[in-house]
Amino acid sequence: MNKNFIIGLRPVLEAVEAGRAVERVLFKQGMDGELFRTLQATLARKKIPVQYVPAEKLNRLTPLVHQGVVAYVPLIEYADLDTVVSDVIRRGEQPFVLLLDGVTDVRNFGGITRSALCAGVHLIILPAKGAAPINTEAIKTSAGALHHIPVARTPNIRTAIYLLKARGLHIVAATEKATQPLYAADFTCPTAIIAGAEDVGISPAILKLADAAVHIPLRGPIASLNVAAATAVTLFEAVRQRQLKSQK
Repeated sequence: MNKNFIIGLRPVLEAVEAGRAVERVLFKQGMDGELFRTLQATLARKKIPVQYVPAEKLNRLTPLVHQGVVAYVPLIEYADLDTVVSDVIRRGEQPFVLLLDGVTDVRNFGGITRSALCAGVHLIILPAKGAAPINTEAIKTSAGALHHIPVARTPNIRTAIYLLKARGLHIVAATEKATQPLYAADFTCPTAIIAGAEDVGISPAILKLADAAVHIPLRGPIASLNVAAATAVTLFEAVRQRQLKSQK
């Protein structure tokens, strides 16, 4: 059985009530009963995402008796966004944050995390829904980076952006739709970079909240980079600028 599962109605309920971090819960379609309804209400109160799936999917996840419920628990301990940013500012450093809006591919996420750690990113922020799971494959693809870089989850990326702006961070969206080239942007100030989903990029609602939008100038017949590659290019342009500024 996968180590990041909890199965069974009562074990999942007890874990949630005890404050155990739970990423999402899968219920067998058509479930009912008092304990199920109690768990359902508890998950709603704690804003934990729920999905209703055929019994066959749960059976494929685990051969054990799951009672129609499988909960995904994270393999890492999530960080508190405000605490991390406050600590960075207290140390006298320029905050360097990465927000991922809809990156759902585990391998892309792992690659992005590895690049972020190597670039000195202080914090990665993920939405509670619509993000790649932090599972064994993500950790392997990140080359273990997920054990070393703080990751925060937020119910809404917009809320995180408002908090970062209140802390004085400049929000930069990396999108091929931008008119300003990457190299014209200023990453030397406290900065949060937004990277978007593999297929549609950054959502319009999030894009509107950015202070600036930049694109990577490309050559050749292919119109865009993979999100992991594009994010790495963007992060290390920020590293280049910050290093040059520190040498002056």
